Amino acid sequence: MYQEAYKKYKQQDVMNASPLRLVIMTYDLAIRACEQQDFAKATRTISALRDTLDLDYPDVAVGLFRLYQWCLDCIRKGDYASALTTLTELRGAWAATEQTIASRHAPAYTASLGNILT
Repeated sequence: MYQEAYKKYKQQDVMNASPLRLVIMTYDLAIRACEQQDFAKATRTISALRDTLDLDYPDVAVGLFRLYQWCLDCIRKGDYASALTTLTELRGAWAATEQTIASRHAPAYTASLGNILT
């Protein structure tokens, strides 16, 4: 019963997540797969990150594409540690971006709540 409730919670979490949050969640899956040395899950997850790059921003997309390919090459060679390091650093950058965006919107949200509550 607990697992079923957790599964529903995770589904809701994914359905309500912003695109940026979904990217971070995908990194979490890739990182966990590398930690567990799960070849299939790691390659599937990193491939998903690679395949969903927005090519309207070629400078960024090409750089990330190369990093994802490098991670996949490392995993194919059994070098999960190198892929894990790179994915962890990339995840940190995305999480920092998420925090920056949230902090830009927080003051307006806080002000709105303050006006409602007073």
